[in-house]
Amino acid sequence: MGKVIAVCVSQQKGTQKQNVGSARFVADWGIEGDAHAGKWHRQVSLLSHEQVEAFRARGAAVDHGAFGENLVVEGFDFKALPIGTRFQCGDVVLELTQIGKQCHAHCEIYQVMGDCIMPREGVFARVLRGGTISVGDQLTILEERL
Repeated sequence: MGKVIAVCVSQQKGTQKQNVGSARFVADWGIEGDAHAGKWHRQVSLLSHEQVEAFRARGAAVDHGAFGENLVVEGFDFKALPIGTRFQCGDVVLELTQIGKQCHAHCEIYQVMGDCIMPREGVFARVLRGGTISVGDQLTILEERL
């Protein structure tokens, strides 16, 4: 079981997201008001709180949302889970669709630190069932596909 530490959105692509504390997730779309929402496989991005903290321990001054992640969750090593894993948080059901991503243009974090964790630690999901997710909510694995 995991705990939601941050819920982040941005109105424009290519900008850092801001922790808004709570957001509405729309089935087959993503997060209401987030620039990355749409009918595609990367509707929501997730990042492990533990990985963010390890990066901070290396001297990075990063806020939640700095990597472009929508959800920061404590208690999961997302990259170790198989594609197709389903998560539930309240009414919301998410399905893991992609692990990591190619970084075409190095972000500001990479420019300062010489590294960015999102391309290898971040994962993406689509929204199967909508609802609201807030900081402090519990995220559980419904199903792990092998």
